[in-house]
Amino acid sequence: MYGGDPGGHRWSPLGDITRENVGGLEEAWTYRHGDMSTGDGAWRATSAFELQPILVDGTLYGCTPMNRVFALDPATGAERWTFDPKLDPSGGYANQLVCRGVAHWRDPEAAEGAACSNRIITATNDARLIALDAATGDKCVGFGTAGEVSLKAGTVEERWLGEYQVTSAPTLLDGVVVVGSAISDNSRVDAPSGVVRGWDARTGALRWAWDLSPPGYPRPADGSYVLGTPNVWAPMSVDPQRGLIFVPTGNPSPDYYRGAGLPKLDHYGSSVVALRGATGEVVWSFQTVHHDLWDYDVPAQPVLADVPLNGESVPAVIQATKMGFLFVLHRETGEPIYGVEERAVPQGGAPGETISPTQPRPLKPEPLVPTHMEKAWGFTFWDRGACQETYDASRYEGMYTPPSLEGSVMYPGNAGGSNWGSVAVDPTRSWVVANVMDFPWLVKLVPRAEEAAVRAANPGAEIATQDGTPYAMQRSPMLSPFGVPCSEPPWGSLVVVDLATGKIRWQVPLGTVRDLTPLPIPWKAGTPNMGGPLVTASGLVFIGAALEKTVRAFDIETGEEIWSARVPSSANGTPMTYRVRGRQYVVFAAGGFGRGSPAGVSDALVAFALPR
Repeated sequence: MYGGDPGGHRWSPLGDITRENVGGLEEAWTYRHGDMSTGDGAWRATSAFELQPILVDGTLYGCTPMNRVFALDPATGAERWTFDPKLDPSGGYANQLVCRGVAHWRDPEAAEGAACSNRIITATNDARLIALDAATGDKCVGFGTAGEVSLKAGTVEERWLGEYQVTSAPTLLDGVVVVGSAISDNSRVDAPSGVVRGWDARTGALRWAWDLSPPGYPRPADGSYVLGTPNVWAPMSVDPQRGLIFVPTGNPSPDYYRGAGLPKLDHYGSSVVALRGATGEVVWSFQTVHHDLWDYDVPAQPVLADVPLNGESVPAVIQATKMGFLFVLHRETGEPIYGVEERAVPQGGAPGETISPTQPRPLKPEPLVPTHMEKAWGFTFWDRGACQETYDASRYEGMYTPPSLEGSVMYPGNAGGSNWGSVAVDPTRSWVVANVMDFPWLVKLVPRAEEAAVRAANPGAEIATQDGTPYAMQRSPMLSPFGVPCSEPPWGSLVVVDLATGKIRWQVPLGTVRDLTPLPIPWKAGTPNMGGPLVTASGLVFIGAALEKTVRAFDIETGEEIWSARVPSSANGTPMTYRVRGRQYVVFAAGGFGRGSPAGVSDALVAFALPR
């Protein structure tokens, strides 16, 4: 399964590769899927290869940004079959062309070896759910219509191709395929519905749907789903024993203004929600941000682990957030295991906006990133002064400073803290391993009458319409004249937290700037990062994630980097490992960060192993 097991531990019991021999890892094979090319020698800058493959019955399965599904020999990387859904790449895909993983289902009622008795299930950027025979790659014709289900049918009012897409792997529980969606958040108030649905894994029939509007909220008369609700774009996790699915939710659309006269749809926004897998019924929900106006939606797969408390082992959900907080919740009730307090936050948002008076903060574990930006930073007096000038001209009163017309500093920014790579949990130590980011962003609300002039004066800037509100939104990372963040490095870190104490055991910079600067200087400043970590029983942490053409292994006890290798581009998928034919492999999708990737883009899936 994506994340290694139903609970997303990102932990492997394998130990052939150890602290002592990891330095001997060498490239075993590289598979190039070919879908990043436009066919004329150029690369698709709007594609991101962020895959974590899965291994099933001796075959490695994955998907490309164009949603081609492939099956490989895990020992050689040789291609066994591919399936092409014929995705239209011309759409305005709000979240780039991304496919982070596929799912597997074994039909318990099918005869062994029968067609589609084993299935690979994939969801596409153009919102289709497809079931394939795991042995051949052929469509399972009894699933939906000729092997496909439309995720748009009767539910989505899409203005353009790519406004509604699926980027994460489907989730499976007891023969139900559960799928969320990624939506263009800041285009309009009446964005496509963020409904989460469960489909029959054999027939493709709809089993249930969870509309994320508040309880009792009026539904459309035609039976469709409420528009503009929170969505679920990140991976989900499941507890088969309890029959529960754990869902990380986004916020309603748009992200930065939902004031007077707009629908009140954030009851389930920026939350962790437990659903009954058989029915989609809400069992409990816990909100990590109240009335989220910072795009602090829950971005990461909830991780299910047992944590120590008063000498007992308690079933928990560990939720990483963009704020750098880890919320540790009881798996059966959603109650915070270590306690949460409501803290007062800055008030006085844009005209018409209402700000929650408090926001929840876990008593432990301690935050993974600094929670306050004390001052601007720079290499020299000149660039530090430029950053300080921007800082002083913007509103900043701490983490939850409201978006404003003069411009507000967002720290941490909307990228995190943690993002979709989530965390890994070492169950033998009760330690959490997380990669995090730490740099500021600027957000400004632009009155509608000024939007055209601001666009003309800022060509190429991110300016979202937020149609249906009084304001457009302008957003950018807060950078110095040298193009580096205005906060003190490290800008990306690898962190290990002890769940028993809630304390950080160690924290080290993740990545160097060698691929970010004109001169290849290996300064360990830490870089922004995407993707997650992998932990093995031998005490190794494998990770790419940094915006650098390098993959690494760290000693989980000390944080020492004990192996690295150069790869074709930054490895922004989460690595995975397996043993096949007596040899342990570690696999990285080294495809780059997509749009604007400083390390470029690639189509390489690279496997490492010890010499034979």
